Amino acid sequence: MYAIVKSGARQYRAEVGDTFLVERLPAEVGQQIELDRVLLVADGERVEIGRPIVNGAKVLATVVAQEKGPKIRIFKYHPRKRYRRRAGHRQRYTRLRVDEIVA
Repeated sequence: MYAIVKSGARQYRAEVGDTFLVERLPAEVGQQIELDRVLLVADGERVEIGRPIVNGAKVLATVVAQEKGPKIRIFKYHPRKRYRRRAGHRQRYTRLRVDEIVA
């Protein structure tokens, strides 16, 4: 059994026991959260597609860690103008472990 859930602006495939990274959620490590924007639920041969979400479906997940992604370097440069700007960015993520899919 798996489900397609939406968190932030992205969609993720969730199966019981899997872990995946989502954009940072305001939750503590070990806390159980409920993802209620379920777009699709599939169980063997039965597939239920939401319009736009599946009513009554939710995915229960536990926060495993709060992580940071790789550092991205930003460098702006205009030749012959003495313009150089350097910056960096590290996106923050939340790692979730799927405990249960309620259809």
